[in-house]
Amino acid sequence: MLILLPPSEGKTPAVNGAAVDWSSLAFPGLNPARAKVLEALGTVSAHEDALDLLGVGASLRDDVVRNTRLHAEPAAPAHRIYTGVLYDALGYRTMTPAQRRKADESVLVVSALWGAIRFGDSVPAYRLSMGTALPDVGRLATFWKPQLSEALASVVEDQLLVDCRSSTYAAAWAPPAGQTVSVNVFTEAGGVRKVVSHFAKHTRGELARHLLSRRGKAPSTPAGLLKAAQERWTAELVPGTARKPHALNIILPG
Repeated sequence: MLILLPPSEGKTPAVNGAAVDWSSLAFPGLNPARAKVLEALGTVSAHEDALDLLGVGASLRDDVVRNTRLHAEPAAPAHRIYTGVLYDALGYRTMTPAQRRKADESVLVVSALWGAIRFGDSVPAYRLSMGTALPDVGRLATFWKPQLSEALASVVEDQLLVDCRSSTYAAAWAPPAGQTVSVNVFTEAGGVRKVVSHFAKHTRGELARHLLSRRGKAPSTPAGLLKAAQERWTAELVPGTARKPHALNIILPG
């Protein structure tokens, strides 16, 4: 089982430590592409219109300035850099050592800067969205799609993929539909079902934690994932097609 996560919008910078060691990152075949994106990001972030070009507000100016020196910025494991609703709900720090090892093995973060990294990979905090277009790179989701398809092919093999990414990050890589389950979250009250956003992030984080901390073997099929989810939530499985992944719908009370 692999759990696919988006990065958090906000990042918690490492206070000290060594800069990123490119040779230690998972999927080293992505390093040339990573270097290209990093160079383009540094150039854009040094521009006088950097905030507009990156689509961020003035409150994030320090984050954008940090983008200009990422080669030298302290790095820390991804599970410490990425923070926010989903990652708080996942709660890596409160896991047991065995659960943390499982998370390090099972979680892949699809990133606008790094392409894909594992939870234990050390990276610096940065500010960049997959929806951004950079000079000489173009739209990042389009840029990363062929790169990730090649780099992750051998990792995916016949594993169940639990896709907790947002649509912006899902656009960067379409894993094999037959072994992929997208996770959706709804509220339901009076027979009316509504899509939720904030609670979706929280629930996806809770689902990831549940899958990493529950006893027994990890689910290996969509039906097994449904059974695991139903241990905590009202859930249903919508079968996929040759091109469309299965969908796990978690239903929260309205």
